[in-house]
Amino acid sequence: MTLSSPLLLAVGLLVTAALAWAAVVSARRRTAALTAAGVAVPGGRRAYLGIGLTIAGVAVLAIATAGPAAMVPVPRTAGTVILAIDVSNSMGADDVAPTRLAAAQRAARAFVAAQPDSVDIGVVAFERGALTTARPDADHSSALKAIDRLRITGGTSLGTAITASLTAITGKPVAIGRDGTAPDIGYWPSATIVMFSDGQNQGPDVEQAAAVAQKAGVHIQTVGVGTTAGATVQVDGYHLQTSLEEDTLTLIARTTGGAYRPAADAARLDGIADTIDLRLTVSDEPLPLAGGLIGLALALLAAGAALTVLRSGRVI
Repeated sequence: MTLSSPLLLAVGLLVTAALAWAAVVSARRRTAALTAAGVAVPGGRRAYLGIGLTIAGVAVLAIATAGPAAMVPVPRTAGTVILAIDVSNSMGADDVAPTRLAAAQRAARAFVAAQPDSVDIGVVAFERGALTTARPDADHSSALKAIDRLRITGGTSLGTAITASLTAITGKPVAIGRDGTAPDIGYWPSATIVMFSDGQNQGPDVEQAAAVAQKAGVHIQTVGVGTTAGATVQVDGYHLQTSLEEDTLTLIARTTGGAYRPAADAARLDGIADTIDLRLTVSDEPLPLAGGLIGLALALLAAGAALTVLRSGRVI
């Protein structure tokens, strides 16, 4: 238990002690006076029960004024979420209306809107390279603005998307070595990456990057944007066939303890925010006790006053 004002508690207990001492002295003098007059003292110790309850009420009230609070474990959704959104040329396909990227942006905005302030959200846009367009922050307006600014460009590297997301989480550069060696970035169990992509990958190091995330305790939830039937996109004057490739997205999710979710149409993407489970963390939060103690103090004071009036006809 913690106290916001220990000094008030000390003063209150001193006042209570003074009242208790005064009550004892007064009771002894009254008993002595009645005995000297040859009058039997009525009720024995029970006669002073009302005064005892009153003093107990003052003591409890003194504790309440000190602002006591108990630290209780409270589970809540918290931590860091990085939205990694594919902006490669294939995301311009219209097999998910109006385009894969536009549908992913809408789903990402809905996801952000569904999160409490206890979740820090950042945004990473990726193609052959990756760029953190919004650092993780409890102010979700930055993430929403970053999502709105996304534009189609370049190829796709899912491995780079993962390492860039881990960089945004840790605040330190994360990269796979030229020889394939994976860095040790520590343990980040309250962090999650939500990746929106059609799964088409033109870069290396996907498995190594996923292994780094897995070792760091970072789950990657993957969302497949597109259809297996695919569509045609125009790139630099050429018409290219592109379709959803689920195998790599499934591999990434399974490696890191996340889950893969296909979203072949806009309706399924719109509801994706409700299906992605984030981590529940348990943190100690203060539970104020003053209200309950004040109620107990008032009950003791009322009971003490009632007993004193019934037995002696006096309030004190």
